[in-house]
Amino acid sequence: MEKDTILVVDDEKNIIELARMYLENEGFAVESAETGLEALQKIETVKPVLVVLDLMLPELDGWEVCRRVRANSNLPIIMLTARDDDIDKIVGLELGADDYMTKPYNPRELVARVKAVLRRGAPPMSGAAGGAKTLSAGNVRLSLDTREVFVGDQPVDVRTKEFDLLAALMQNQGKALSREQLLNLAWGFDFFGETRTVDVHIAHLRKKLAHSNLSIETVWGIGYKLVQNE
Repeated sequence: MEKDTILVVDDEKNIIELARMYLENEGFAVESAETGLEALQKIETVKPVLVVLDLMLPELDGWEVCRRVRANSNLPIIMLTARDDDIDKIVGLELGADDYMTKPYNPRELVARVKAVLRRGAPPMSGAAGGAKTLSAGNVRLSLDTREVFVGDQPVDVRTKEFDLLAALMQNQGKALSREQLLNLAWGFDFFGETRTVDVHIAHLRKKLAHSNLSIETVWGIGYKLVQNE
């Protein structure tokens, strides 16, 4: 059986080798790159299932690599930052990163995050009555099979985690869900991110649903709920 390939991008060889050891021990194949340009080349030639991407890289930094990848791909990206700075994390999420970690990190945690992000291919189904293949609310329709979102007859381009978050909200329409509940529903119980992650993705969804008759309301002190406008 062919192994899934993880691309680890970092200009510190010892970090690459440590990540390689733990990821290969979990059954992954590992490729590496030490510059931003090399990372883009490897993404094209190796076709990894996920990229672990350091922010501080020669030639092109991690932000620019992420920006270029996101221009035409939903390839999962876990960003690494050497600073425990909210702004780094928020910018990374705004550019489309799926998760972030602060260096130095525990390699076991890296493996857990990689597995959690890769599991996102199937949306949470606990609230879908009778195994329904679509979810509908107002004039928004979400196909669980094709992972497409429509407002009326118009398709809406959403990223993978935005889809999972919208599915969780639609399955619980009208209910106030805490950020922690949304993390559990859309990211999985072993997601290690912070609740700010939910806020960033909610902001994206609000823009993309702007022409629908649904809105995502903030429930102060709790989290968010999906409501249909009159």
